[in-house]
Amino acid sequence: MQEMILPLKRYAQFEGRANRREYWMFQLFLLLAGTAVGLIALTVALVAGLVLEADSSWMAGITIGALALVGLLWLATIVPLIAVTVRRLHDCGQSGWLYLLALVPGGGLVILIFALLPGTPQHNPYGPVPTGP
Repeated sequence: MQEMILPLKRYAQFEGRANRREYWMFQLFLLLAGTAVGLIALTVALVAGLVLEADSSWMAGITIGALALVGLLWLATIVPLIAVTVRRLHDCGQSGWLYLLALVPGGGLVILIFALLPGTPQHNPYGPVPTGP
């Protein structure tokens, strides 16, 4: 669990390096958090629909609330996600500006490939080899 929330502790730290474990554990954290928010929204919708026999205006409100929760989760984690991805690119010896490829169709695939590659085993211009959290 410590490794999952490490990028949240390094909220906007774009310098340095992040090993594969740090990057992928944060991705797992985001998946689990998104799933939890989705399950909470689904549970509330089912309870409102089945137990309370809510009408369509209630269901629309629940849907808007669920989307608001997802939006808040996204807003809270977008900066740490960009920062850990930039540090992961640094670990592979690439510039953090390469992250801008995410804005180009198919550019996310390049970032995925760099995220899967092992980092440079020696000191590089972005810092020493990360030893883990």
